[in-house]
Formats: sequence, structure tokens, C-alpha cells
Amino acid sequence: MMYQWRALDAKGAKKQGTLEATSLKAAREALREQGLIPVAIDEKKGLSLRQSGLFRPRLKLKGHELSLFTRQLATLANASLPLEEALHVIARQNKNNSLGKILASLREHILSGHPLSDALAVWPHVFDSIYRTLVKAGEKSGQLGLVLEKLADYNEIRQKTRSSLIQALVYPAMLTSVAIIVVTILLTAVVPKVVEQFVHMKQQLPLTTRILLAISDALQSYGFIAVVLMLLVSAGFIFWRRRPLNRHRMDRKLLDLPLLRGLIRAINCARYLRTLSILQASGVPLLEGMTLSGEGIGNSEIRQRLTAAADRVRQGSGFHTALEKCDLFPPMTLYMVASGEKSGQLEELMERAADQQETLLQNRITLGLALFEPALVVSMSFIVLFIIMAVLQPILQLNSLIS
Repeated sequence: MMYQWRALDAKGAKKQGTLEATSLKAAREALREQGLIPVAIDEKKGLSLRQSGLFRPRLKLKGHELSLFTRQLATLANASLPLEEALHVIARQNKNNSLGKILASLREHILSGHPLSDALAVWPHVFDSIYRTLVKAGEKSGQLGLVLEKLADYNEIRQKTRSSLIQALVYPAMLTSVAIIVVTILLTAVVPKVVEQFVHMKQQLPLTTRILLAISDALQSYGFIAVVLMLLVSAGFIFWRRRPLNRHRMDRKLLDLPLLRGLIRAINCARYLRTLSILQASGVPLLEGMTLSGEGIGNSEIRQRLTAAADRVRQGSGFHTALEKCDLFPPMTLYMVASGEKSGQLEELMERAADQQETLLQNRITLGLALFEPALVVSMSFIVLFIIMAVLQPILQLNSLIS
């Protein structure tokens, strides 16, 4: 139930706002806990805090925007600035309209007497369950600034990993696209005009030239149809993968592919351990932390295995034993987790294990690019050599006939 209130603070200044409470008495007690003296409290007909968020615009923030906001809020919270003032300061120097709307909503709910974690719950598409749980843990422990710093570090690490992965894939993707476009232009526009000169001679063309002509004719006749079919197949695959069962099957198959399984495991395991170490440092119980960390995993097969690991821990199994049965983590990571569990330094060693997994991921990306780029150059060299030979062979054949 929503209540509209007016009150006085310790200095006698007038305050007003709205808050959610189960009864008038609970609303009065909530105001007193905030150091306010209630003057008037009236029931307000309307929606509750969570219900009021259902029809809000579905805004989203980019990764670097969320990281910057979290870092700014952590700095101001550590400076002992009240949350509503901190949000006001951040909003004043903000130029992003989406973030401005979110900040205004958060400040409104905090002024109404709600904790920050409840205010964040109004925007679940911006602040995920891990973010909200960490903020709630920081509020309970009285160390919100410290927790926000860890959360900012976590978001920046995620953003850095994602950016490095995208940057690593941009060059090979551009190189591949340019190579395909150049070869397609050669086969559809250049080669037919050159080879056409030899067709009128009514001589038997070499095998390479005939193969090249067949490929060129096929591209000119069925190229557009092939592109449309590829788009339809891609759209059908996306629609098929939206179903949870099909997506699970696909994710399971990806873990069996020799070239991708190591990369997928490194990405997801590093994210899981990093998230769980932050949750542990914030005072979140291990079981709840395992559940929340598993929710942030994109691969459904890995998420299912980690959920099974949480169930084993709930039944009394050791943490490192449960992770070992997942068949996801490398032996060194499991050894570090076991050492942390025995020595009582689980949080620190999980963080080191996450660093190790991220280093392994960077090495795999670097190695993959080091192998892919020369392989692409060699492949393109063979294709160009084949085209040149297919064009030169009739010319050499013509010279021999003339001589």
C-alpha cells in the first residue's frame, strides 16, 4: 500500500514524498527509522513500487555507461554523501536521456523511503539480479560504497573482456568479408568477359577454365536466390533457437566442438568465479551466491551443470567437489578452489582463479587469431592462383596452336 507523507528532519526542514508499507503504523515507523518526524501520512491510491515499474519504458544502458554510473555512485557513497544527493549530482553531469530517466526514478523512490535495492528492482532490464543482490548486501552490511566499488570493478572487467573479444574478431571478420566480395566480383564480372574471348574459338577449354566458368555461371544465375535462402535459413535458425529445449541442445553441441569448447568454457567459468567471489566478499551466503552466479551464465548447458553443483552443495557436498563433477573447470582452477576452501580464503583464491581463466581466454584468442590470419591469406592465395591459372591456360593453349 502506498502512502503520501510530510515530515520534518532533525534540523526542522520540511520533507515530503511517498512510501510503500503494509499499514499506517508501519509507514510511521519507517519514517522514524529514517530520522524523520511524521507530520501527516495519507493513503495514496495507486500502484506499488514494483507494479509501477511494469509499464515503464524498457530502457537499456550500454556496458560502459553502467560501469561509469556505478563508479560515480561508489565514489560519492564513500564520500558519505546521501544517496538522493549522489544521484542528483550524477544526474546533473549526465547527458544520456535514458540514464537521466533512470536516475530520476531512483531518486524519487529513495526520497519516498525505499532502499536503493528496491528502487533498482523497478528497472530489471538495466540492473540484473546480481547487481541488485550485491547492492542489497552492501545496504545490510553498511558497506554500500565498498560493495559498489567491487561492482564497478566487476562491470569494468566484463566490459574490457567483451571489448577485447569484439576487437579481436573485427579484423578477421572484415578481412573475410573483403576477400569474399573481391572473389565474387572477379567471378561474376571480370572472369566471364576474359574467358568469353576463348569460347568463340570452339576449342576444348582446359578443365580449370571449365570449372571456373561453371562457378561463374552459377553465381550469376543463382547468386540472388542463394543469398535469399541463406537469409531465410538464418531467420529460421534464430526462431528455432528461441525455444529453450532447442537452445539447450545447441549449447550442448557447442561444448563438444574441439575449436570452440575451450573458449566457451573459459569465458563462462571466469565469469562464474568472478561473480561468486564478489558475492562472497559482500557477505552473500555461498548457496545463494552459486545460484545467482549461475543465472548470469549464457550457455544453458553450463548453467544447468552449475545448478546441479549448487544442489550438491545444498546436500552436503564440498564446494570444489561439486565443481569438479561439472566437468567444466581445469584442474588448476579446481586445486585453487580446494585450497581456498580448506584455508578459509575461498574469496581470494576464486578471484585468482578467475584471473587465470581470463588470461587463458586471452591466450586462446591470440592463438586463434595467429592461426586464422595466415590460414585465410593462404586460402585466398590458392583461390586467386586457381583463377589466374584458369585464365592463363587458354592463352597458353592459343599460343601453342598459333605456333
